[in-house]
Amino acid sequence: MRKYGVLMIRKKVQNPIFLLTIIILAFLAYTIIFPLGEIIASTFMNVKGTDGFTFEGWKSVFVSDISQALLYSPILQTFQIGIFVSILSLILGSLLAWVVIRTDLKYKKVISFLLILPYMLPSWFNAFVWLIIFKNDRIGGRAGLIQAIFHVSPPDWLSYGAVPIILSLSTHYYIFAFLLVGAALSSINSDVEEGATILGANTWKVLRKITFPLVLPAIVSAFILIFSKSIGSFGVPALLGLPVRYYTLSTMIYSNISTGQQVYGFILSLVLIVSAIVVIYFNQKVISRRNYTTIGGKGSKRKLIRLGKWRLFTHVVIWLFIFCLSILPVLLLGIQTLLLKDGVYRLDNLTLHYWIGQSDPAIGNGILGVLQNERIFSAFKNTVMISFFAASIAAFIGLVIGYLITRNKQKWTFKLMDQLSFLPILIPSIAFSAIYLSMFSKPSLFLPSLYGTMAILVLITVVSELPLTTRTGTSSMIQIGNELEEAASVLGASWRTKFRKIILPLSRKGLLSGFILVFISAMKELDLLIMLVTPKTMTLTTYTFDLQEQGYTQTANAIVFIIVMSIILVYVAVTVFGKTDITKGIGK
Repeated sequence: MRKYGVLMIRKKVQNPIFLLTIIILAFLAYTIIFPLGEIIASTFMNVKGTDGFTFEGWKSVFVSDISQALLYSPILQTFQIGIFVSILSLILGSLLAWVVIRTDLKYKKVISFLLILPYMLPSWFNAFVWLIIFKNDRIGGRAGLIQAIFHVSPPDWLSYGAVPIILSLSTHYYIFAFLLVGAALSSINSDVEEGATILGANTWKVLRKITFPLVLPAIVSAFILIFSKSIGSFGVPALLGLPVRYYTLSTMIYSNISTGQQVYGFILSLVLIVSAIVVIYFNQKVISRRNYTTIGGKGSKRKLIRLGKWRLFTHVVIWLFIFCLSILPVLLLGIQTLLLKDGVYRLDNLTLHYWIGQSDPAIGNGILGVLQNERIFSAFKNTVMISFFAASIAAFIGLVIGYLITRNKQKWTFKLMDQLSFLPILIPSIAFSAIYLSMFSKPSLFLPSLYGTMAILVLITVVSELPLTTRTGTSSMIQIGNELEEAASVLGASWRTKFRKIILPLSRKGLLSGFILVFISAMKELDLLIMLVTPKTMTLTTYTFDLQEQGYTQTANAIVFIIVMSIILVYVAVTVFGKTDITKGIGK
């Protein structure tokens, strides 16, 4: 009996799928579960004046004189932002989706492409543009475009605080509502609506009684997804809130950790994680995750609504919206980089100094132009290296996990791997950054301290993108049957040969799609890396944030322009030459 058991164990160990499953589960546990345990343990560490294991940190955060400023005010403002951003984004995205999907609007493909473009850019890009237009000289020190042209100083609540944060995030996250509601509208058979019209129902009644109930699951999904994203956002609240001491949970986490109050920052991180998990768990109960993946229904008939006399007005409104959201911000940012003095909009104030200028103590405290600055070239190189290696590793691991999930016969293993790979999406980026700071700032198991190295930046980017690449990999593997592998096995091919000669070539398109999406995401990432970078590992986004905090606005704007143009070029190149189109199914 013992001999039989040894033979079974040996057989399993020699099975490559079993070995890969163990390796991947160990990797997921070490990079996701262990760090969570580490940060939980860190919250019971000593605070000032206490030693050893203690609840002092939790008491200080929840029931002390500083609790109002440390937790309750930030969490209230965080949820306020989340609710308003979700409502505005949902209204905007749903209206646009209805017009694009259900009417005879022209140039739908181009319109869909341009409507999605703002999401390809960093969310904090909107905050930079907002400051260019609406900042005033009372807080920002320099006048924005509105004050410079009209000589009217915008009120403080319009320059900084809740209103600009909500509007900036809404014009970034509306794309979730546009895609999800658009997918639901695409799958509705218009015969149902036509039947109601024949029976005497007007357009409003059809929308209220038929269309709205059918797309309600997508609306709920979009609302909760936008809410969970916005409460974890860091860049926009930091740029538009910190100058007036308007704190959210994410900025309070950053403020505490950066000032040495790590225990408070870790506890707030757990509060943010729990908040995100609760809202996403609610979404999981209401709607299956499958609703996120389909962008168009099969076999559904759609009779387009004729715009008639409203066609011109609709086109004008949509193209004006696209211009204000996708084109004008990039133009304004480009112009801003050419101004010698910020806030002075005259021809004699134009210069290329912030691009190619040498060090001049009278301008920007002597900072070199971005094309002359070695630190910026180093940050650009770091950004590209992190994006490339993280995208390559994440895409490959996602494909392997997808392969194991679709080929694995053990149900519990499949569920465990699926849930572990999905877990990072529940953790807001700024909290994820705090988790990795807690675990990898010191030696951990068999690894030395990774803080201050490129390895930790690549690792956290890979792990945070696994939910995306795993779904991409699983979708690719579902389309590849077992027959080819079985035929290769009959001919004596090893598993390695089958994977290299069959799986990789057939899944090439999914692999490329995952790589590009992660690459673009990593290029614009700020929240995930802000607490893990050092001067040697600085990226373009974190260096930009650092310059903005120190008041070097023009140099920061020039770097943001480089990031934006790089992302746009990659996005356009992939769409045009790589034939990868995330608007597929929208606007046909």
